Amino acid sequence: MPRVTLYTRAGCHLCDDARAVVRAVCDELGEGFEERDVDTDPELAPDLRRRFSDEVPVTFVDGAQHDFWRVSAQRLRAALAQ
Repeated sequence: MPRVTLYTRAGCHLCDDARAVVRAVCDELGEGFEERDVDTDPELAPDLRRRFSDEVPVTFVDGAQHDFWRVSAQRLRAALAQ
């Protein structure tokens, strides 16, 4: 199971930027990540859809919210090192 979850939506330029950072850091550290679309993922609970609607991209590490809007490669590396 991937340690990082990235919540995104189509057409979001911040999501594109976050995806690039998450992918680079996860590749560097040999970690996996999953991406879930807040608008189309049928398994996403309605309360999470509402919560994340204005905050995408949102990253979670090991099930806990890590960042939203912008992803810091340095902070993500540190979180994954724990």
